[in-house]
Parts: sequence; C-alpha cells; structure tokens
Amino acid sequence: MMLHYPNINPIAFSIGPLKVHWYGIMYLVGFAGAWLLGCYRAKKPGSGWTTDQVTDLIFYAALGVILGGRIGYILVYDLPGFLHNPLVMFTVWDGGMSFHGGLLGVFLSMYLYGRKIKKSVFEITDYIAPLVPIGLGAGRIGNFINGELWGKVTNVPWGMIFPHAGPLPRHPSQLYEFCLEGIVMFTVLWIFSRKPRPRLAVSGLFLLLYGCFRFFIEFFRQPDPQMGYYAFNWLTMGQILSLPMVIMGVFSLWYAYRYNEPVQHAVNH
Repeated sequence: MMLHYPNINPIAFSIGPLKVHWYGIMYLVGFAGAWLLGCYRAKKPGSGWTTDQVTDLIFYAALGVILGGRIGYILVYDLPGFLHNPLVMFTVWDGGMSFHGGLLGVFLSMYLYGRKIKKSVFEITDYIAPLVPIGLGAGRIGNFINGELWGKVTNVPWGMIFPHAGPLPRHPSQLYEFCLEGIVMFTVLWIFSRKPRPRLAVSGLFLLLYGCFRFFIEFFRQPDPQMGYYAFNWLTMGQILSLPMVIMGVFSLWYAYRYNEPVQHAVNH
C-alpha cells in the first residue's frame, strides 16, 4: 500500500501578474494565529502585556523570522546558489527558510524590542515561546503543499510518492514535523506556561523540545542534496544545529529552577 501526493497547486490564486503562494499564506496564518493568542493572553489580569505591545511584538518577530530564516538558509544550505544568482535571496515563495536562522533573527529582534519597551529579552521569549509552534506547524504545511523537504524512502503503509522525488514512496516528514513541532509543542508549552514559572523556564523548554523533535525527525527526512551527512556519515546539518538547542534548553531549565523565582503572574489562565 502506498499514498500518492495530492498534487496541490502551490499557487493559491493570482491577481493579474501577482501570484499568491500557499507557502506565503501559511506564514500569514502563523503570524495571525500567534497575534490572536498573544492578544488573548494579554487581556488576562496580571499578564504584564497590552494588546498594542503584542501587535508590535509580532511585527518584530515577523521581521526576525523572515530575514533571519532566509539569510540563515542561504548561508548554511545554498551559498553556492546565492553566489551564482544573488536574486535567489528574494524567492521566498519557493521555500528555503532556515528555522535556526529564523530563531537567531527572532532573538535579535526581541532584544531590540525589549530595549524599546523596557522588558528583558527572556521575559519576551518566555511570553512568545508558546506562540511559535503555530507558525512552525503552518510552515510545515507550506512545505508539504510545495512538495519539498520529503522524507527517506520507506515501506510503511503511509509512505507517499512525491512528484519530484522519484517513483518510490517516502516518509511524509513534513507532516511528522507538523505534528511534533506544531501540535505537540504548542500543547505542551501552552499547558506548561499556564502556571507561574521561573524566568527562562518556558524558553528553555521550547529549546529542549524543538531540538529533540528536530533531531529525531531528521532520521526520517531526506537530507538536502547539497549537504548530505556529517559526523560519521549519519548526522545531518539539521541535527548538528539542533544539538546546541538541546544543550541550551537543558541548561536554561536547570538555571531557571536553580536561581530564578517563579514569576508571580501566569501568562495564561
């Protein structure tokens, strides 16, 4: 038994010469979902946030995701292609966004925004961390619609034949990531952040969960052809970049519960 990719048109609709891609719409869904839930939490008594601050926060985060994600992808995964054609930097509708680059971009944008509103960067990351999986999940659906980032060849019953990946069924690894990085991470972080936690604890749990989930799913995902494997010919670049996240997540949780007092207001009630 095998499944065939549903062959979804990556272009949602066109307005004259302008083509709107599902991949871009998924990013809008992620930002809109994060904004709605962020505003919902801001309206709770003692949240420490206003809806105007959340709106600005999402704007800064969006800039960090798009700029950091694209620059990170080019530098790590497609530097030769960029040197051959620098305009490839702007073709974001074709995919090609690095989570780890986006994470650094968001951290920098949160630092800059924190200076503006007189909040520490970790106060901001603790607040936004439970909202990030919405965008991660939506982005993975965008990858699936684009028919990209498929998995390794498999004989599992749900193996799928992708149009540009040869005749053999493969793991639909984009959907695996949607489930773990999107649904599971959101559920765990949302529940965890409902009670007062020490500063940095929510951020640390986010780093730990994403690092573990990404490291695990990389065993089922076909590595980028221009990258291949590293370290004993079995680790991918995604796994190498995820290992520091696991280490920082564990350290952050240890530090938070060892040295920080629980924040008196919960971010969700």
